[in-house]
Amino acid sequence: MSESKSEGADNNLLKRIIKLADPYLGWFYGSIVLSLVLAALAPLRPYLVRITVDKYITNFNMGMLQYMCVLLVILLVTESILRYVFNYITAWLGQNIIKDMRLRVFNHILGSRLTYFDTTPIGISTTRTINDIEAINDTFSEGLITILADILTIVVVLSFMFFTNWKLTLVSVATLPLLLFVTRWFQEGVKKSFQEERTQIGRMSAFLQEHITGMRIIQLFNVEQKEMKKFSSINNSLKQANISGIWYYSLFFPAVEILLAASIGLMVWMASRQILNQTADVGVIMAFILYINMLFRPLRFIADKVNTIQRGLVASERVFKLIDKDDSIPNTGSYKPATIKGRIEFDKVWFAYSDENYVLKDVSFTLPEGETLAIVGATGSGKSSTISLLGRFYEINKGTIKIDGVDLKDYELNALRSKMSTVLQDVFLFAGSVMENITLRNDNISREQVISASKMVGAHDFIMRLPGGYDYQVMERGATLSMGQRQLISFVRALVFNPSILILDEATSSIDSESESVIQTAIEKLVKGRSSIVIAHRLSTIRHAHKIMVLDKGELKEFGSHEELMRLNGHYRHLHDMQFKKQESAVAE
Repeated sequence: MSESKSEGADNNLLKRIIKLADPYLGWFYGSIVLSLVLAALAPLRPYLVRITVDKYITNFNMGMLQYMCVLLVILLVTESILRYVFNYITAWLGQNIIKDMRLRVFNHILGSRLTYFDTTPIGISTTRTINDIEAINDTFSEGLITILADILTIVVVLSFMFFTNWKLTLVSVATLPLLLFVTRWFQEGVKKSFQEERTQIGRMSAFLQEHITGMRIIQLFNVEQKEMKKFSSINNSLKQANISGIWYYSLFFPAVEILLAASIGLMVWMASRQILNQTADVGVIMAFILYINMLFRPLRFIADKVNTIQRGLVASERVFKLIDKDDSIPNTGSYKPATIKGRIEFDKVWFAYSDENYVLKDVSFTLPEGETLAIVGATGSGKSSTISLLGRFYEINKGTIKIDGVDLKDYELNALRSKMSTVLQDVFLFAGSVMENITLRNDNISREQVISASKMVGAHDFIMRLPGGYDYQVMERGATLSMGQRQLISFVRALVFNPSILILDEATSSIDSESESVIQTAIEKLVKGRSSIVIAHRLSTIRHAHKIMVLDKGELKEFGSHEELMRLNGHYRHLHDMQFKKQESAVAE
């Protein structure tokens, strides 16, 4: 029962894979027509060889012998050209299909909510986008269509063989049942090894992505040997999966060669008796040797190509599972205002990343347009979750969030996010120039705007000191720049997009005091005239915020100005006194 279900699932996957060729149906049908033509041409050569031997060589007819040789050369050249065109079309078809699939998968990943990235290792997404899709390409270029061509060739060759000499044909195919049994064993074994191989490749990709990204921590804490052992274990598992497949191949192909030799031996034995009895001609032996090779060659490779399809099915199942998973934020809103004033309202908002483990509980507040709200609280209190909800990177469970009196869900998603800019604590810079990292390759932002914004936040001088200035090539993740420099570039990036709402997520928590003073000045310029939400551990940086919100375990405990909260003598006063006592103790020491 489970096997039939598995076959049904495989058939459905195969139909979905074939459906990918819909934009290229002309090429797809063209390849099928070529496979029919090649199947028809394949047995003609042995047939012509038999006629040449029996009618013209044995009768010493030199004129017709030359004619047949020319005909054979023309047939061979024609078949070679058609084979080239067939291989090119199938490869072209496969490459275009995987190009479309990569775009589709990457577009799906781009539109996924942050929950997907919270729970999926980067290496897994990389494997799905590159390795697994490449396996789908093999399904087209080396699998489906070529198997069809091989099956047609087998049918036509067998027909010619039976037409030529049915007794010799029956003897020639006597080993086929054993070949089919060996082929079935080979397919089942290699399918399991392929599945294990894909699993281990995914594990290795995820491990490498994570550990190369975190190499600084590995070296700082001197755990290279321990991580090397983990990698060695994963690497060994991948090796074993590959060796398992190699073992099946190393047994299968010699077995096929033995069966081929046995088939030819039986045929020669039978043909020799027929020739001696004068019931067959000499040419039939030569023709049947070619026929048998033509018969066994596709049979031998069909097994390998079926496994290519199996590999493609395993890979496509993973890819389709990713595409079918609804990880995107529903973009059903149609409201696209030219400008946003920036009035923000949270009304009884509840939010949980999973199940009902709420990280925000019944949170309500209002931030008037153009004002700054600072959010403070212990780690895990829900500060970052609050700002993630504002850009609809996660969906709330209960309550409503409004901007300018309009529910977030009524905004068109791109229109909403285009009016916001965020500066994170951990600034991410891409490999490319400083200019590209600021504009994110947005052609609507001019060089003059970037320079003006850089001067405004105090980043222009340090950028001009870099080799090449704004054209300085930043290494991956900005490794060649200091934390303060990366932070200033992120401020320029936020400013050039001219946001109506600015979000600063602990933007000064990881930099030194000297850089902090420069960045603090930049922050004051950035927030001026904009609705801003600032998350900060250093309370000294948020005294001038219009409102301060105190969160504790997802609950809003206090809300008001610095002076108002200090007079309450509650959570904020406790955090304030505790932090400044630590600073005074540090200065005294």
